[in-house]
Amino acid sequence: MNDILIRPLRFSADLAAMWEFLELLGLRSRIESERGGWVDMIGGRGMVALHDSAASAMGAAPGHTTLSFEADDIDDLKDRLIAAGYEDATIWDEAYGRVLSVTPSGGVQIWFDERAEDLYGYKVHDGAPDPRWSVKPRLTGADEAEWERFLAVLGGGQSVYYGSPADAFAVRIDLDTTEELGAVAERVAGGGYEVRREADRLIVADPDGQTVVVHGLTSSGLEAR
Repeated sequence: MNDILIRPLRFSADLAAMWEFLELLGLRSRIESERGGWVDMIGGRGMVALHDSAASAMGAAPGHTTLSFEADDIDDLKDRLIAAGYEDATIWDEAYGRVLSVTPSGGVQIWFDERAEDLYGYKVHDGAPDPRWSVKPRLTGADEAEWERFLAVLGGGQSVYYGSPADAFAVRIDLDTTEELGAVAERVAGGGYEVRREADRLIVADPDGQTVVVHGLTSSGLEAR
């Protein structure tokens, strides 16, 4: 099976601060660009990519988050997507590698970066991801049935949270953890952030001023009650 990781992409005005914030929560850096401006933060499942908004070719505003993925073999993925009816699946070359784009629902274009074997120009970090932490972004303005069909084609247990389908499409960085929420809240508050707890969730504003929600799970993967 083609190994695919869900990867919300955050354009940040302060990449260093976002990097520190996500590490404070529980993610770990995997690779960073030697020129600066890009870093991948990984959990036991999924990752968050950070991109310096000032260097964004698409002119993305600070704090804007899009949904992307990373895949081992985008040729195989393209074939599977087309077979499933996503006929606009297209591959092209970028300066940093090969990319697949597809429009799964509602005119929202999604990108898959092919996992690079040659990491020239990048620094590789050897810190192991914390298996207690996973990236599970929240989508608003998304038709749940259509998105679940799309995620099923990807395989590998891809999953997201859903907000109101009536709103404009937007992506929020949400995280799942089996770490005790009280310990997480204390650590994050010690880092200078205001944390609000609502039952089995922690809500905190990140350095870009965007809301991040941490969902507490039991060891069985169910939300704590």
